[in-house]
Amino acid sequence: MLNISPHSLKDKIDTSKYKSFSLFQEIRADKVLKQLLLTFLGLVLVVAFLPWTQNIRGNGHVTALSPSQRPQELNSVIDGRIEAWYVQEGDFVAKGDTIIFIREIKDEYFDPRLLERTQNQIDAKRESLGFYKEKIDALKSQVVAIEENRQLKLNQAKNYLRQAELQIQADSIDYEAAQTNLGIADRQLERQKELYDEGLKSLTDLEKRTSKYQESLAKKISVESKLLSSRNKLLNAKIELNSIYNEYTDKLQKARSSLFETRSMLQNAQAEVVKMENQLTNYQIRFGMYYITAPQDGYITRAVSTGIGENIKAGESLVSIMPAEIDYAVEMYIYPRDLPLFSVGNEVRLIFDGWPSIVFSGWPIITYGTFGGEVVAIDRFISPNGKYRILIAQDPDEPEWPDALRVGGGTNGLALLDTVPVWYEIWRQINGFPPNFYTPENTGNENMKAKGKSDSKEKK
Repeated sequence: MLNISPHSLKDKIDTSKYKSFSLFQEIRADKVLKQLLLTFLGLVLVVAFLPWTQNIRGNGHVTALSPSQRPQELNSVIDGRIEAWYVQEGDFVAKGDTIIFIREIKDEYFDPRLLERTQNQIDAKRESLGFYKEKIDALKSQVVAIEENRQLKLNQAKNYLRQAELQIQADSIDYEAAQTNLGIADRQLERQKELYDEGLKSLTDLEKRTSKYQESLAKKISVESKLLSSRNKLLNAKIELNSIYNEYTDKLQKARSSLFETRSMLQNAQAEVVKMENQLTNYQIRFGMYYITAPQDGYITRAVSTGIGENIKAGESLVSIMPAEIDYAVEMYIYPRDLPLFSVGNEVRLIFDGWPSIVFSGWPIITYGTFGGEVVAIDRFISPNGKYRILIAQDPDEPEWPDALRVGGGTNGLALLDTVPVWYEIWRQINGFPPNFYTPENTGNENMKAKGKSDSKEKK
Protein backbone atom coordinates (compact mmCIF):
# COMPACT_ATOMS: atom_id res chain seq x y z
CA MET A 1 0.00 0.00 0.00
CA LEU A 2 2.84 2.37 0.76
CA ASN A 3 4.88 0.92 -2.06
CA ILE A 4 7.70 0.18 0.33
CA SER A 5 8.15 -3.42 -0.72
CA PRO A 6 9.85 -4.14 -4.07
CA HIS A 7 6.97 -6.48 -4.83
CA SER A 8 4.14 -4.20 -5.89
CA LEU A 9 0.52 -5.34 -5.86
CA LYS A 10 -0.63 -2.57 -8.18
CA ASP A 11 -0.57 -4.76 -11.26
CA LYS A 12 -2.11 -7.80 -9.50
CA ILE A 13 -5.07 -6.18 -7.74
CA ASP A 14 -7.63 -3.61 -8.93
CA THR A 15 -6.96 -0.89 -6.31
CA SER A 16 -9.89 1.21 -7.44
CA LYS A 17 -12.26 -1.25 -5.73
CA TYR A 18 -10.73 -0.54 -2.33
CA LYS A 19 -11.11 2.71 -0.48
CA SER A 20 -7.94 2.30 1.52
CA PHE A 21 -5.81 2.48 -1.64
CA SER A 22 -7.47 5.75 -2.70
CA LEU A 23 -6.57 7.34 0.64
CA PHE A 24 -2.89 6.55 0.23
CA GLN A 25 -2.46 7.19 -3.46
CA GLU A 26 0.44 9.28 -4.70
CA ILE A 27 -0.02 13.07 -4.59
CA ARG A 28 1.74 15.36 -7.16
CA ALA A 29 2.82 18.40 -5.01
CA ASP A 30 4.55 20.17 -7.89
CA LYS A 31 1.30 20.50 -9.81
CA VAL A 32 -0.53 22.04 -6.85
CA LEU A 33 2.31 24.50 -6.21
CA LYS A 34 2.35 25.46 -9.86
CA GLN A 35 -1.36 26.11 -9.83
CA LEU A 36 -1.09 28.21 -6.67
CA LEU A 37 1.78 30.23 -8.10
CA LEU A 38 -0.03 30.82 -11.36
CA THR A 39 -3.18 31.87 -9.51
CA PHE A 40 -1.24 34.24 -7.24
CA LEU A 41 0.64 35.71 -10.20
CA GLY A 42 -2.62 36.29 -12.01
CA LEU A 43 -4.09 38.02 -8.97
CA VAL A 44 -0.97 40.17 -8.63
CA LEU A 45 -1.18 41.20 -12.30
CA VAL A 46 -4.86 42.01 -11.97
CA VAL A 47 -4.33 44.02 -8.79
CA ALA A 48 -1.27 45.78 -10.27
CA PHE A 49 -3.39 47.38 -12.96
CA LEU A 50 -6.26 48.37 -10.69
CA PRO A 51 -6.66 52.16 -10.18
CA TRP A 52 -5.20 53.54 -6.97
CA THR A 53 -6.02 57.03 -5.66
CA GLN A 54 -2.97 58.68 -4.17
CA ASN A 55 -3.67 60.44 -0.90
CA ILE A 56 -2.07 62.34 1.94
CA ARG A 57 -3.21 61.74 5.48
CA GLY A 58 -3.27 64.31 8.24
CA ASN A 59 -4.77 64.81 11.67
CA GLY A 60 -6.85 67.80 12.74
CA HIS A 61 -9.87 68.90 14.68
CA VAL A 62 -13.29 70.39 14.10
CA THR A 63 -13.61 74.17 14.13
CA ALA A 64 -15.90 76.86 12.75
CA LEU A 65 -15.51 78.21 9.25
CA SER A 66 -16.09 81.83 10.27
CA PRO A 67 -14.01 83.39 13.09
CA SER A 68 -17.19 84.93 14.50
CA GLN A 69 -18.64 81.44 15.04
CA ARG A 70 -15.73 80.07 17.03
CA PRO A 71 -15.69 79.84 20.84
CA GLN A 72 -15.11 83.21 22.43
CA GLU A 73 -14.54 84.60 25.88
CA LEU A 74 -16.39 87.61 27.22
CA ASN A 75 -14.16 90.11 28.97
CA SER A 76 -14.85 93.04 31.24
CA VAL A 77 -13.87 96.38 29.74
CA ILE A 78 -13.63 98.06 33.16
CA ASP A 79 -12.50 97.13 36.63
CA GLY A 80 -15.33 96.07 38.91
CA ARG A 81 -16.83 93.63 41.36
CA ILE A 82 -19.20 90.81 40.42
CA GLU A 83 -22.60 91.66 41.84
CA ALA A 84 -24.95 89.09 40.27
CA TRP A 85 -25.01 86.14 37.84
CA TYR A 86 -28.04 85.68 35.57
CA VAL A 87 -26.99 82.45 33.78
CA GLN A 88 -25.58 79.02 34.47
CA GLU A 89 -23.17 76.91 32.50
CA GLY A 90 -24.98 75.22 29.64
CA ASP A 91 -27.72 77.87 29.40
CA PHE A 92 -28.75 79.23 26.03
CA VAL A 93 -28.57 83.01 25.73
CA ALA A 94 -29.90 85.24 22.99
CA LYS A 95 -28.07 88.26 21.70
CA GLY A 96 -28.32 91.09 24.24
CA ASP A 97 -29.24 88.90 27.24
CA THR A 98 -27.62 89.97 30.50
CA ILE A 99 -25.05 87.50 31.79
CA ILE A 100 -23.31 89.31 34.66
CA PHE A 101 -23.87 92.56 36.55
CA ILE A 102 -20.81 94.24 38.08
CA ARG A 103 -20.37 97.15 40.50
CA GLU A 104 -17.92 100.03 40.41
CA ILE A 105 -14.78 99.84 42.56
CA LYS A 106 -13.06 103.13 41.64
CA ASP A 107 -13.82 106.00 44.02
CA GLU A 108 -14.09 108.63 41.26
CA TYR A 109 -17.23 106.88 39.98
CA PHE A 110 -18.96 106.30 43.32
CA ASP A 111 -21.16 109.41 43.13
CA PRO A 112 -24.70 108.23 42.25
CA ARG A 113 -25.44 111.68 40.75
CA LEU A 114 -22.25 111.81 38.75
CA LEU A 115 -24.00 112.17 35.40
CA GLU A 116 -26.32 114.89 36.69
CA ARG A 117 -23.51 116.90 38.27
CA THR A 118 -21.36 116.61 35.18
CA GLN A 119 -24.26 117.81 33.05
CA ASN A 120 -24.71 120.81 35.37
CA GLN A 121 -21.04 121.67 34.97
CA ILE A 122 -21.42 121.53 31.22
CA ASP A 123 -24.48 123.81 31.33
CA ALA A 124 -22.62 126.33 33.50
CA LYS A 125 -19.66 126.28 31.17
CA ARG A 126 -21.94 126.82 28.19
CA GLU A 127 -23.41 129.92 29.88
CA SER A 128 -19.90 131.30 30.29
CA LEU A 129 -19.47 130.82 26.55
CA GLY A 130 -22.37 133.24 26.04
CA PHE A 131 -20.72 135.78 28.34
CA TYR A 132 -17.47 135.52 26.47
CA LYS A 133 -19.27 136.05 23.18
CA GLU A 134 -21.02 139.16 24.51
CA LYS A 135 -17.71 140.50 25.78
CA ILE A 136 -16.16 139.87 22.38
CA ASP A 137 -18.98 141.82 20.71
CA ALA A 138 -18.48 144.70 23.16
CA LEU A 139 -14.74 144.73 22.55
CA LYS A 140 -15.33 144.72 18.80
CA SER A 141 -17.58 147.76 19.16
CA GLN A 142 -14.97 149.42 21.37
CA VAL A 143 -12.26 148.79 18.77
CA VAL A 144 -14.45 150.30 16.05
CA ALA A 145 -15.19 153.35 18.23
CA ILE A 146 -11.52 153.86 19.06
CA GLU A 147 -10.59 153.62 15.39
CA GLU A 148 -13.26 156.20 14.49
CA ASN A 149 -12.20 158.57 17.30
CA ARG A 150 -8.58 158.19 16.34
CA GLN A 151 -9.37 159.05 12.75
CA LEU A 152 -11.39 162.11 13.80
CA LYS A 153 -8.69 163.31 16.17
CA LEU A 154 -6.04 162.75 13.54
CA ASN A 155 -8.07 164.73 11.02
CA GLN A 156 -8.50 167.55 13.55
CA ALA A 157 -4.78 167.55 14.36
CA LYS A 158 -3.95 167.54 10.67
CA ASN A 159 -6.20 170.60 10.22
CA TYR A 160 -4.38 172.37 13.05
CA LEU A 161 -1.12 171.42 11.41
CA ARG A 162 -2.30 172.79 8.09
CA GLN A 163 -3.46 176.00 9.73
CA ALA A 164 -0.03 176.39 11.35
CA GLU A 165 1.65 175.87 8.02
CA LEU A 166 -0.56 178.49 6.36
CA GLN A 167 0.01 180.88 9.27
CA ILE A 168 3.76 180.48 8.84
CA GLN A 169 3.42 181.25 5.17
CA ALA A 170 1.42 184.43 5.93
CA ASP A 171 3.81 185.50 8.66
CA SER A 172 6.74 184.84 6.37
CA ILE A 173 5.23 187.16 3.78
CA ASP A 174 4.65 189.84 6.44
CA TYR A 175 8.20 189.35 7.65
CA GLU A 176 9.58 189.82 4.15
CA ALA A 177 7.42 192.94 3.71
CA ALA A 178 8.60 194.28 7.07
CA GLN A 179 12.24 193.70 6.11
CA THR A 180 11.64 195.48 2.80
CA ASN A 181 9.95 198.41 4.54
CA LEU A 182 12.78 198.52 7.07
CA GLY A 183 15.32 198.69 4.26
CA ILE A 184 13.43 201.46 2.56
CA ALA A 185 13.11 203.38 5.82
CA ASP A 186 16.83 202.92 6.48
CA ARG A 187 17.80 204.31 3.08
CA GLN A 188 15.34 207.21 3.41
CA LEU A 189 16.78 208.01 6.83
CA GLU A 190 20.32 208.05 5.40
CA ARG A 191 19.29 210.41 2.62
CA GLN A 192 17.37 212.56 5.10
CA LYS A 193 20.51 212.82 7.21
CA GLU A 194 22.55 213.84 4.17
CA LEU A 195 20.01 216.47 3.22
CA TYR A 196 19.88 217.74 6.84
CA ASP A 197 23.64 217.98 6.93
CA GLU A 198 23.56 220.00 3.70
CA GLY A 199 20.84 222.19 5.16
CA LEU A 200 18.25 221.21 2.66
CA LYS A 201 15.97 219.55 5.24
CA SER A 202 14.87 220.70 8.60
CA LEU A 203 15.39 218.89 11.86
CA THR A 204 11.69 218.20 12.01
CA ASP A 205 11.79 216.26 8.78
CA LEU A 206 14.76 214.30 10.03
CA GLU A 207 12.96 213.43 13.24
CA LYS A 208 9.88 212.32 11.29
CA ARG A 209 12.01 210.12 9.09
CA THR A 210 13.76 208.70 12.15
CA SER A 211 10.38 207.99 13.72
CA LYS A 212 9.22 206.13 10.62
CA TYR A 213 12.42 204.13 10.67
CA GLN A 214 11.78 203.15 14.26
CA GLU A 215 8.22 202.16 13.41
CA SER A 216 9.45 199.97 10.52
CA LEU A 217 12.03 198.36 12.79
CA ALA A 218 9.44 197.73 15.47
CA LYS A 219 7.04 196.22 12.95
CA LYS A 220 9.79 194.03 11.57
CA ILE A 221 10.58 192.74 15.07
CA SER A 222 6.88 192.16 15.77
CA VAL A 223 6.38 190.30 12.52
CA GLU A 224 9.50 188.19 13.18
CA SER A 225 8.21 187.35 16.63
CA LYS A 226 4.88 186.39 15.15
CA LEU A 227 6.64 184.19 12.59
CA LEU A 228 8.58 182.41 15.31
CA SER A 229 5.34 181.92 17.26
CA SER A 230 3.70 180.40 14.16
CA ARG A 231 6.63 178.07 13.75
CA ASN A 232 6.24 176.99 17.36
CA LYS A 233 2.54 176.35 16.72
CA LEU A 234 3.53 174.16 13.76
CA LEU A 235 5.84 172.13 15.96
CA ASN A 236 3.13 171.87 18.61
CA ALA A 237 0.65 170.73 15.96
CA LYS A 238 3.03 167.99 14.80
CA ILE A 239 3.65 166.92 18.38
CA GLU A 240 -0.11 166.90 19.02
CA LEU A 241 -0.66 164.83 15.89
CA ASN A 242 1.90 162.23 16.99
CA SER A 243 0.55 162.29 20.53
CA ILE A 244 -3.00 161.66 19.33
CA TYR A 245 -1.83 158.85 17.04
CA ASN A 246 0.19 157.19 19.82
CA GLU A 247 -2.55 157.66 22.41
CA TYR A 248 -5.30 156.14 20.32
CA THR A 249 -3.01 153.45 18.93
CA ASP A 250 -2.23 152.43 22.49
CA LYS A 251 -5.94 152.34 23.35
CA LEU A 252 -6.64 150.40 20.18
CA GLN A 253 -3.90 147.85 20.93
CA LYS A 254 -5.19 147.38 24.47
CA ALA A 255 -8.72 146.86 23.19
CA ARG A 256 -7.51 144.41 20.57
CA SER A 257 -5.39 142.62 23.15
CA SER A 258 -8.46 142.27 25.38
CA LEU A 259 -10.41 141.05 22.36
CA PHE A 260 -7.81 138.41 21.51
CA GLU A 261 -7.53 137.38 25.14
CA THR A 262 -11.30 137.00 25.37
CA ARG A 263 -11.32 134.97 22.18
CA SER A 264 -8.62 132.74 23.62
CA MET A 265 -10.66 132.32 26.78
CA LEU A 266 -13.69 131.51 24.63
CA GLN A 267 -11.71 128.84 22.77
CA ASN A 268 -10.46 127.40 26.05
CA ALA A 269 -14.00 127.37 27.42
CA GLN A 270 -15.25 125.63 24.27
CA ALA A 271 -12.43 123.07 24.59
CA GLU A 272 -13.40 122.49 28.20
CA VAL A 273 -17.04 122.04 27.19
CA VAL A 274 -16.04 119.48 24.55
CA LYS A 275 -13.79 117.74 27.08
CA MET A 276 -16.56 117.64 29.67
CA GLU A 277 -19.07 116.38 27.09
CA ASN A 278 -16.58 113.66 26.14
CA GLN A 279 -16.18 112.84 29.82
CA LEU A 280 -19.96 112.71 30.26
CA THR A 281 -20.25 110.35 27.28
CA ASN A 282 -17.51 108.18 28.76
CA TYR A 283 -19.40 108.08 32.06
CA GLN A 284 -22.61 107.07 30.28
CA ILE A 285 -20.83 104.35 28.30
CA ARG A 286 -19.01 103.16 31.42
CA PHE A 287 -22.27 102.87 33.35
CA GLY A 288 -23.65 100.80 30.47
CA MET A 289 -20.71 98.43 30.82
CA TYR A 290 -21.86 97.31 34.24
CA TYR A 291 -24.06 94.76 32.43
CA ILE A 292 -22.14 92.06 30.53
CA THR A 293 -24.42 90.95 27.69
CA ALA A 294 -24.24 88.19 25.10
CA PRO A 295 -22.81 89.41 21.76
CA GLN A 296 -24.74 86.76 19.82
CA ASP A 297 -26.94 83.71 20.28
CA GLY A 298 -25.03 80.88 21.94
CA TYR A 299 -24.47 78.61 24.91
CA ILE A 300 -22.62 79.36 28.13
CA THR A 301 -19.80 76.81 28.25
CA ARG A 302 -17.59 77.78 31.18
CA ALA A 303 -17.55 80.47 33.86
CA VAL A 304 -13.96 81.62 34.33
CA SER A 305 -14.63 84.08 37.16
CA THR A 306 -17.07 82.74 39.74
CA GLY A 307 -18.77 83.82 42.91
CA ILE A 308 -20.35 87.06 44.17
CA GLY A 309 -18.18 89.95 45.30
CA GLU A 310 -15.10 88.84 43.39
CA ASN A 311 -13.06 91.74 42.00
CA ILE A 312 -12.17 91.62 38.32
CA LYS A 313 -9.75 93.65 36.25
CA ALA A 314 -10.27 95.25 32.86
CA GLY A 315 -9.68 92.70 30.10
CA GLU A 316 -10.05 89.73 32.43
CA SER A 317 -11.97 86.78 31.03
CA LEU A 318 -15.35 86.20 32.70
CA VAL A 319 -17.21 83.52 30.78
CA SER A 320 -16.89 81.44 27.59
CA ILE A 321 -19.70 81.31 25.06
CA MET A 322 -20.21 79.02 22.11
CA PRO A 323 -22.26 80.46 19.19
CA ALA A 324 -25.46 78.60 18.40
CA GLU A 325 -25.23 78.83 14.61
CA ILE A 326 -22.00 77.27 13.33
CA ASP A 327 -20.75 76.42 9.87
CA TYR A 328 -18.38 73.60 10.74
CA ALA A 329 -14.96 73.21 9.20
CA VAL A 330 -11.89 71.10 9.84
CA GLU A 331 -8.37 72.26 10.56
CA MET A 332 -5.93 69.70 9.22
CA TYR A 333 -2.13 69.89 9.51
CA ILE A 334 0.20 68.59 6.82
CA TYR A 335 3.97 68.33 6.50
CA PRO A 336 5.81 71.03 4.52
CA ARG A 337 6.85 68.46 1.91
CA ASP A 338 3.19 67.86 1.05
CA LEU A 339 2.25 71.55 0.83
CA PRO A 340 2.97 71.93 -2.94
CA LEU A 341 0.49 69.12 -3.64
CA PHE A 342 -2.40 71.08 -2.11
CA SER A 343 -4.48 73.82 -3.66
CA VAL A 344 -7.84 75.35 -2.96
CA GLY A 345 -10.55 73.02 -4.19
CA ASN A 346 -8.83 69.70 -3.40
CA GLU A 347 -11.19 66.92 -2.30
CA VAL A 348 -10.65 65.48 1.18
CA ARG A 349 -12.28 62.49 2.90
CA LEU A 350 -12.76 63.03 6.63
CA ILE A 351 -13.04 60.56 9.47
CA PHE A 352 -14.60 62.06 12.59
CA ASP A 353 -13.86 60.68 16.02
CA GLY A 354 -16.85 58.73 17.32
CA TRP A 355 -18.23 57.77 13.88
CA PRO A 356 -17.36 54.20 12.75
CA SER A 357 -15.70 53.92 9.39
CA ILE A 358 -14.00 51.36 7.16
CA VAL A 359 -11.21 52.99 5.19
CA PHE A 360 -9.44 51.73 2.07
CA SER A 361 -7.06 54.61 1.50
CA GLY A 362 -6.45 53.83 -2.16
CA TRP A 363 -10.10 53.11 -3.04
CA PRO A 364 -12.29 55.91 -1.66
CA ILE A 365 -15.27 54.56 -3.57
CA ILE A 366 -15.54 51.48 -1.36
CA THR A 367 -14.63 53.36 1.81
CA TYR A 368 -17.45 53.53 4.34
CA GLY A 369 -18.10 56.07 7.11
CA THR A 370 -16.10 59.01 5.71
CA PHE A 371 -17.45 62.44 4.85
CA GLY A 372 -16.59 64.70 1.96
CA GLY A 373 -14.73 67.98 2.34
CA GLU A 374 -13.13 70.63 0.17
CA VAL A 375 -10.03 72.72 0.84
CA VAL A 376 -11.02 76.38 1.15
CA ALA A 377 -7.87 77.95 2.64
CA ILE A 378 -4.17 77.17 3.06
CA ASP A 379 -1.97 79.01 5.53
CA ARG A 380 0.98 80.91 4.12
CA PHE A 381 3.07 80.52 7.27
CA ILE A 382 4.02 77.47 9.26
CA SER A 383 2.31 76.61 12.55
CA PRO A 384 4.15 76.18 15.86
CA ASN A 385 3.92 72.39 15.46
CA GLY A 386 6.12 72.53 12.34
CA LYS A 387 3.24 71.81 9.93
CA TYR A 388 1.03 73.86 7.66
CA ARG A 389 -2.64 74.32 8.46
CA ILE A 390 -5.33 73.86 5.82
CA LEU A 391 -8.99 74.67 6.34
CA ILE A 392 -11.56 72.23 4.99
CA ALA A 393 -15.25 73.02 4.54
CA GLN A 394 -18.14 70.71 3.81
CA ASP A 395 -18.43 69.60 0.20
CA PRO A 396 -21.86 70.76 -1.03
CA ASP A 397 -22.09 67.76 -3.38
CA GLU A 398 -21.54 65.25 -0.56
CA PRO A 399 -23.88 64.18 2.29
CA GLU A 400 -24.02 66.63 5.18
CA TRP A 401 -21.73 66.24 8.13
CA PRO A 402 -23.20 64.81 11.36
CA ASP A 403 -25.32 67.17 13.45
CA ALA A 404 -23.68 65.98 16.64
CA LEU A 405 -20.28 67.42 15.72
CA ARG A 406 -18.69 69.66 18.31
CA VAL A 407 -15.91 72.17 17.95
CA GLY A 408 -12.61 70.62 19.02
CA GLY A 409 -13.48 67.05 18.04
CA GLY A 410 -10.66 65.04 16.46
CA THR A 411 -10.54 64.22 12.77
CA ASN A 412 -8.40 62.25 10.38
CA GLY A 413 -8.30 63.42 6.79
CA LEU A 414 -7.32 61.86 3.50
CA ALA A 415 -6.56 64.38 0.79
CA LEU A 416 -7.32 62.72 -2.54
CA LEU A 417 -4.75 63.32 -5.26
CA ASP A 418 -4.19 61.75 -8.65
CA THR A 419 -5.41 58.27 -9.65
CA VAL A 420 -2.64 55.92 -10.79
CA PRO A 421 -2.25 52.13 -11.24
CA VAL A 422 -1.34 50.06 -8.21
CA TRP A 423 1.98 48.99 -9.75
CA TYR A 424 2.97 52.63 -10.19
CA GLU A 425 2.12 53.44 -6.56
CA ILE A 426 4.20 50.46 -5.35
CA TRP A 427 7.09 51.55 -7.57
CA ARG A 428 6.77 55.13 -6.24
CA GLN A 429 6.75 53.96 -2.62
CA ILE A 430 9.81 51.75 -3.17
CA ASN A 431 11.77 54.59 -4.77
CA GLY A 432 10.52 57.20 -2.27
CA PHE A 433 9.09 59.50 -4.97
CA PRO A 434 6.44 62.07 -3.98
CA PRO A 435 2.86 61.71 -5.20
CA ASN A 436 1.90 63.17 -8.56
CA PHE A 437 1.20 66.88 -8.55
CA TYR A 438 -2.54 67.25 -8.90
CA THR A 439 -4.62 70.38 -9.50
CA PRO A 440 -8.42 70.25 -9.24
CA GLU A 441 -10.37 71.00 -12.40
CA ASN A 442 -12.28 74.02 -11.06
CA THR A 443 -9.08 75.98 -10.45
CA GLY A 444 -6.34 74.05 -12.19
CA ASN A 445 -7.30 74.78 -15.80
CA GLU A 446 -7.31 78.54 -15.31
CA ASN A 447 -4.09 78.44 -13.26
CA MET A 448 -2.36 76.17 -15.77
CA LYS A 449 -3.51 78.38 -18.67
CA ALA A 450 -2.27 81.49 -16.89
CA LYS A 451 1.02 79.76 -16.13
CA GLY A 452 1.34 78.62 -19.74
CA LYS A 453 0.74 82.15 -21.02
CA SER A 454 3.32 83.59 -18.64
CA ASP A 455 5.85 80.91 -19.65
CA SER A 456 5.25 81.64 -23.33
CA LYS A 457 5.73 85.38 -22.73
CA GLU A 458 9.00 84.72 -20.89
CA LYS A 459 10.23 82.54 -23.75
CA LYS A 460 9.40 85.28 -26.27
